Amino acid sequence: MTKSIEEVTLLSEQDIFLFNEGSHFRLYEKLGSHLLSTGEGQGTYFAVWAPDAEQVSVIGDFNDWNKTSHPLKPRDRSGIWEGVIPEAVKGARYKYHVVSRYNDYRVDKADPFGIYNDTPPETVNIVWDLEYTWNDQTWMAKRGSHNSSDAPISIYEVHLGSWMRLAEQDNRWLTYRELAAELAEYVQQMGYTHVQFLPVMEHPFYGSWGYQTRGYFAPTSRYGTPQDFMYLIDCLHQNDIGVILDWVPSHFPTDEHGIGFFDGTHLYEHSDPQIGFHPDWKSFIFNYGRSEVRSFLISSALFWLEIYHADGLRVDAVASMLYLDYSRDEGEWIPNEYGGRENLGAISFLRRLNEEIYSTYPDVQTIAEESTAWPMVSRPTYVGGLGFGMKWDMGWMHDTLVYMSKNPIYRKYHHNQLTFRLLYAFNENFVLPLSHDEVVHGKGSLLGKMPGDDWQKFANLRLLFGHMYAQPAKKLLFMGGEFGQWSEWYHEESLDWHLLDFPLHAGLQRWVKELNRTYRTEKALYEFDFDPAGFEWIDCNDTQQSTLSLIRKSRSATEIILVVFNFTPTPRYNYQVGTPRGGLWREILNSDAEEYGGSGHGNFGGIEAAPIEIHGRPYSLNLTLPPLGAVFFKSEEEGD
Repeated sequence: MTKSIEEVTLLSEQDIFLFNEGSHFRLYEKLGSHLLSTGEGQGTYFAVWAPDAEQVSVIGDFNDWNKTSHPLKPRDRSGIWEGVIPEAVKGARYKYHVVSRYNDYRVDKADPFGIYNDTPPETVNIVWDLEYTWNDQTWMAKRGSHNSSDAPISIYEVHLGSWMRLAEQDNRWLTYRELAAELAEYVQQMGYTHVQFLPVMEHPFYGSWGYQTRGYFAPTSRYGTPQDFMYLIDCLHQNDIGVILDWVPSHFPTDEHGIGFFDGTHLYEHSDPQIGFHPDWKSFIFNYGRSEVRSFLISSALFWLEIYHADGLRVDAVASMLYLDYSRDEGEWIPNEYGGRENLGAISFLRRLNEEIYSTYPDVQTIAEESTAWPMVSRPTYVGGLGFGMKWDMGWMHDTLVYMSKNPIYRKYHHNQLTFRLLYAFNENFVLPLSHDEVVHGKGSLLGKMPGDDWQKFANLRLLFGHMYAQPAKKLLFMGGEFGQWSEWYHEESLDWHLLDFPLHAGLQRWVKELNRTYRTEKALYEFDFDPAGFEWIDCNDTQQSTLSLIRKSRSATEIILVVFNFTPTPRYNYQVGTPRGGLWREILNSDAEEYGGSGHGNFGGIEAAPIEIHGRPYSLNLTLPPLGAVFFKSEEEGD
């Protein structure tokens, strides 16, 4: 007997079993709203998890938001309510009206699996599809080589709503489609390999920058439709630019229309506020020990990788997930079953998350924002790690910015802040982040942190970037830093692109562009980013003159890059640096070159090594070190 359209279900018994078990990671194919077209008619299938609801109905503009006209039916004891509504067509606006079996709790909720939302401050979902014809097949076939640990990875971090705005149109932001060509061209010209978007997942409060996520399966509609966002990613891929999405499984907002207290119970969040409420962000914390929540979150992660072709996920606030006492005083947290402060549910979740991602998409990366000394964050789970591909080096960021903010007179007393990271640099697969977090909340811009007059500020910032690119690790820089934004980042305004009319700003931008080009073309600067075999100090102890010298090596050992830094505004003449080879050492980068806004001190394009032993090396170079400068040399001689 043929089923009517109203009897169609997308949920099999196996789906329900896996969901309740915590191992269904394609829930977006089953829950939420799905357009149907069968021989028996058309409509939309709805399914939502609300195990403690007495009644669930779909309300929308197709039924004048009537709370009783279109009830869903419970699916056995699964906790899922489902049904087909023929009147709901593509573009229909809807919510769920949930009546709890407790305390007469009644509420209108947005769809936890909604794929498209009405533009905030509206809180309703829109029935939609995810059909799109991709044109990034070439990129997808080879992206593994672009995302690998021995590839150059230089990330441009972007907030979509403030990268560029149209002042002549009431300061409006660009749409996904408007951004596509502009951003792809800029990122390609600047030489970055990837962009990383601050969370695009739908969020009710624009000022949260996306970190208060409501829609774990929906790109924000502020900039367009789901297909418009696909178009943006597609365009970036066609220009050989990878896309990393910021993803927030650590907490979610308490807004009434969101997933918090969904069916009159703490469904997604932990019920005890000492575990389930975040004191810093005034938000709910997921209950990682609940099977259905694990299915929900891992389905979200895989959704962005599968449906939107994302090349990686940067996982926000991992430290807040790992520690039960994170940002809590004594007596405000509950120890785990062994009496410790580790969140065992979160640890288990993160390991399973990474196992599922890498088993399904081995050519992507997961990147942890983890700010503590938790061991083996970026090591495989089979050796006891959390399974991430990379981890942000927050210690490097903090120490280096503190050092660079010092008047050069005092830097010799803080020399260890530059050298300390090499004691742990290869314990994890690190990314060096100069992110949005460093240019907000009164911290000032990167340029504003630098000491001295304007010329010295720019020289210091060029020096900072040179130091960053010479370090063994992948790189990340937030938008605006590359040309020396003076003001703090403000999400309601465009970057100050007019600054590029001024020579020092344009010179800084050229320097970052050249750093990216050199980083991408010189294997010695990226092949061993995660391996101590590619790094050697020449001299890390010249504290009195505040200089550093180091070597980076390629896998073949035929290519060697020597880098020397002068962290004072005093030029150093006849500065001796030991080298492992004789022959010509060509100067391939100099942050003090006039084209970057420097004073022009340098080494005339290169220098011959003399057979004079120093720093335990058989040869040495007699160099001129520019003021507040970084100089990169490449050996023209083949390796031994």
